[in-house]
Amino acid sequence: MKNAAFIYIFLSLFLVCGSLSAQDGLLDLLDEEDETEIVSAAFKANRVINLHSIENTAKGVLDFKISHRFGMVSNGISELFGLDQASIRIGLDYGISDRLMVGFGRSSFEKTLDGFVKYRIIRQSTGAKEVPLSVSAFASTAMVTTPFQNPDRENFFSSRLFYAAQLIIARKFSDNLTLQMSPTLVHRNLVLLNSEANDVYSMAFAGRIKLTNRLAVNAEYIYVPDGQLLPGFRNSFSLGFDIETGGHVFQLHFTNSTSMIEKGFVAETVGDWGDGGVHFGFNISRVFTVK
Repeated sequence: MKNAAFIYIFLSLFLVCGSLSAQDGLLDLLDEEDETEIVSAAFKANRVINLHSIENTAKGVLDFKISHRFGMVSNGISELFGLDQASIRIGLDYGISDRLMVGFGRSSFEKTLDGFVKYRIIRQSTGAKEVPLSVSAFASTAMVTTPFQNPDRENFFSSRLFYAAQLIIARKFSDNLTLQMSPTLVHRNLVLLNSEANDVYSMAFAGRIKLTNRLAVNAEYIYVPDGQLLPGFRNSFSLGFDIETGGHVFQLHFTNSTSMIEKGFVAETVGDWGDGGVHFGFNISRVFTVK
């Protein structure tokens, strides 16, 4: 029943998106006549740190991403403060249109495959037609490929699957400041204990401050209300810098989340900033014009 509910929410979300897309197509024609300007470059990349940003990969552009997380700083000098350990995600994002992008990735952490779709519903604009916010819909599916812990019992393929749905709402207040919030649902088909929730609801907050034309500071925080997570799990908090160098964007950051997909950094973060449970990491983005 929970799977059916999630699928119903997923389909409803994208039916709404399709309807709004048709309306926006007519409005786009009016935009050209009214000299409306679409607000762009709210973030330097389509990720803030872990979270997706309001930005999309441009139409016909392939974005090759390498995301890297070292071990926790609290591991001390014997592990070179985490640098002796690492997990990695390699992904490909592609812009199907100016509003629609898709992506696929593989993470070494829990040997996870993930795929997602993101659609820009509303675009912030100025001029004759002023729209104060940008809104995007995001949905993803992930599959853990590690062997089942108990192969002798009856195991189901569906137990490997996890889902996420998110609404991304953002406003670029000026060339130097962007703020974003993202109500999020993560559904896990299989959890460790009966007391653990299959559905985890959260609210994510993110922001960007532009320091120079090529340098920006980013921050994000994901709040999960009490009662949904087991003791020991914490809210994710990340802080980092974006450095743009031609066709590359380097994102250097610190985060208490090990996983680089929604199932992990929303619902399964264990690091504690106060105890040094923080990972140093980076994202590297290289874009190629395909079409």
